[in-house]
Amino acid sequence: MEERDEKLIERLVGRDEELKRFINEHKKLERKLEEFNKRSYLTPEEEIERKRIKKLKLSGRDKIEKILSKYR
Repeated sequence: MEERDEKLIERLVGRDEELKRFINEHKKLERKLEEFNKRSYLTPEEEIERKRIKKLKLSGRDKIEKILSKYR
């Protein structure tokens, strides 16, 4: 995220519950993804889950961007 976006998020997260929810979900998915990325080997099921998490994270990012565009 750009520094400008991060500052905007900091200002808005206390006022916009939807944005807060998506930011929290994004952070949660990021932590899960980091756990998978630390492993040297993933089972096929774990690889599928990692890809699912990436898609969810990207979808959430799009939603965050949409919300931020209203405030820019």
